Amino acid sequence: MIDAKHIAALEAWLKKTRDDQNQLIVRLRDTENEADQLRSQIKALDEIAQQAESMIDNLIVSLRPGGRGGSKVSATSDEAIPQPEISPETFIKEQSPMPPREVRHPAASGTIAYFNRPQIVRSNRMEPISHRFADRTITQACTLLLKEAGIPLHVNDLYNLLVAGGMEFKGNNPTISVAVSLNRNRRFRKVGPGTFDLMMREASQAAS
Repeated sequence: MIDAKHIAALEAWLKKTRDDQNQLIVRLRDTENEADQLRSQIKALDEIAQQAESMIDNLIVSLRPGGRGGSKVSATSDEAIPQPEISPETFIKEQSPMPPREVRHPAASGTIAYFNRPQIVRSNRMEPISHRFADRTITQACTLLLKEAGIPLHVNDLYNLLVAGGMEFKGNNPTISVAVSLNRNRRFRKVGPGTFDLMMREASQAAS
């Protein structure tokens, strides 16, 4: 005979079943959000890899006899050939956390492209001449540099100035790290391939 105790036990079992179900639903949503974030990062890294491959192909062509470069490149030169400046680990680490269900894939217009600017080359022997940026973030230091310059600057120029100001970079790929930081910050706007300016400068010019 079914009594109140049996009904209470069934209700308790039903409640536990629903609770377990809801927990699994939450876990599923979290997993989907994480998957979307990983897809976004994979897509951005793929764009960077494609740029690196294109640059390598262009350099190989230019180094061949009769290639577009028209000149030989010394392997012992003090100046390094511009190269992609971020590792997958560094890029993924710098991605800001994405809110649940608000994941957005990077637009094509946000691609970081600055490999076709050969006139600015990083020196492997660059040494800091001051320590003004030693305790500042990339965006803080770049804000000061762009204010002082009064004009847009390329990420290679900014990187050289940051190093000269005592900022230290970990890893072998700092300039893309600079570009990624500026590209994510609303304080800056991209005015050309790898070239950035301050948003406030654009606003002040429009007001005048």
